[in-house]
Amino acid sequence: MNSWHHAQSSARKWGGDPNLYLPVHEFIDSSKRIIGDVRHRSLYHHTEGVWLCQRIFGVTLDVPKQRSAVQVPVRLIAEQHVLEDLGWLPSPADYIDGMPIAPWMSGSQRKTVPLSHLLLNQPATVGDLK
Repeated sequence: MNSWHHAQSSARKWGGDPNLYLPVHEFIDSSKRIIGDVRHRSLYHHTEGVWLCQRIFGVTLDVPKQRSAVQVPVRLIAEQHVLEDLGWLPSPADYIDGMPIAPWMSGSQRKTVPLSHLLLNQPATVGDLK
């Protein structure tokens, strides 16, 4: 399900325009920019991702109604997104439970990068020598 369809689902559930909900759903799915398959969900589709949405977007969204506004908890919106995608609400530990531990994760394998790759040691040009 994409972000827009999640936003439409939120609007059906709590009312208002889907565009009100879209930023929350786009944030949760923003990890698709980094990982182009379902593994992207390991970044925000979990309990910590839900709490992160609340920190970013606030505790509630004000959804206008005919004569007033309804405050919809952002955590519920984010939880709905994860539940629609996965059918349950995992924790980050659920994602890393079977992850192999690679030697680089402990810092025991140091990688050296030449300064030329960091663009810190660029040769001077003729114009710079004046």
